[in-house]
Amino acid sequence: MDILARNRALEEKDHLYLWHPFTQQKDWTARRPVIIEEARGCYLRDIYGRWYLDGVSSLWVNILGHRRREIDDAIRAQLDRVAHSTLLGLANIPSIELGERLVSLSPEGLTRVFYSDNGSTSVEVALKMAYQYWVNRGDRGRTTFLCLNNAYHGDTLGAVSVGGIEIFHETFRPLLFRTYRAPSPYCYRCELGLTPEDCELACLHALDEILKEHAEEVAAVVVEPMVQAAAGMIVFPKGYMRGLYELVKRYGLLLIADEVAVGFGRTGRLFACEHEDVRPDFLCLSKALTGGYLPLAATLTTDEVYSAFLGEIEELKTFFHGHSYTGNPLACAAALATLRTIEREGVLQNVRENSAVLMQWLQEIQALPHVGDARGIGLMAGVELVRDKETKEPYPYGEQMGYQVCYRARQEGLLLRPLGNVVVIMPPLVITREELIRMLDIIHDSIVDVTEKGWRYGYD
Repeated sequence: MDILARNRALEEKDHLYLWHPFTQQKDWTARRPVIIEEARGCYLRDIYGRWYLDGVSSLWVNILGHRRREIDDAIRAQLDRVAHSTLLGLANIPSIELGERLVSLSPEGLTRVFYSDNGSTSVEVALKMAYQYWVNRGDRGRTTFLCLNNAYHGDTLGAVSVGGIEIFHETFRPLLFRTYRAPSPYCYRCELGLTPEDCELACLHALDEILKEHAEEVAAVVVEPMVQAAAGMIVFPKGYMRGLYELVKRYGLLLIADEVAVGFGRTGRLFACEHEDVRPDFLCLSKALTGGYLPLAATLTTDEVYSAFLGEIEELKTFFHGHSYTGNPLACAAALATLRTIEREGVLQNVRENSAVLMQWLQEIQALPHVGDARGIGLMAGVELVRDKETKEPYPYGEQMGYQVCYRARQEGLLLRPLGNVVVIMPPLVITREELIRMLDIIHDSIVDVTEKGWRYGYD
């Protein structure tokens, strides 16, 4: 079979056999798929030999670029020992070493590490631990959680229950447990009808009012520190995260910090909690933990929480939760290599330097007639497209304007994935200044072509 015939066969088989996540398959099968065959550095190559800049870090996970020798070597070395052994009744070396390293790097007070396999499960673990913590202490009345509108914490039913993105979550509402919801700190589209200049963080006051009435029912407050990523890169106003933390502590509750998207340098700090000196009771990690190589997640918690699960066998205080691949040695080896590389190569410094370029560009692109808001922190950003800039009228969902911009960018060698009308910018943290500028130039031109010149993707 020649290359062209092989490629056509792969495209047909993708349409015939696969069901892609967060994808309308009727639309997908009307298009020719981009099938990736190879990667190097910040670039991906498709089966036709075309190279693309990976503008979303392969869905926010590949922070150090593809085919990193340090991570490749760590996985190969671990393969020569053992690929997997369970943590149910056994231990393994990489999971122990990684646990020690995560505790040493994480915010003060986090001393215990529970492994799972993806961001959703890291949050699910925290939710169940938080609830059982209170039960083990004799308080069975804390049967709900407080979360934010526009929140996204994953796709398991527990994680969806504390989520707040209607387009993702509304279908499953009958299956979910009840929660209390506070306003999102979405300054561009303030739920309270205020502006950043006069609001005095009124969204925090609303959260306080909920806690005044319902704190004794709440097991924990769940939040994505500094950025609600899947909601469209909603960046918290200064002081919001610290204020939320202080409220949680004032009411004696637990705080679950979901850093699945924002952790490991994405915001310019290793953990986003560090920006406002927040010390959560649970820290949920995944995505970039292994440098984008293998599925792995970790839920860190405190000695106080851990101690509530200690007791005699017959007391049934055990945390009855686990995963077949918990603490997988290959994934833990990849994570250890990732953390070593972040430190050795000064990745956080590269983020801060390139962040200055990105923040300046975000200010400038807001001059375009159909850019309503452009926001970001570190090397994560979103450009929100609007039909009418004065009224902030959004484009109808069916017009898929975010996707149109991404399709246009793809023709110029840049791979992006939007969130509705928000064009997402999430490159690998090791991207060079030159690569970043090229990426931003393509995004600018693609927005102009789609929103001002009427460019539209044609089906093939």
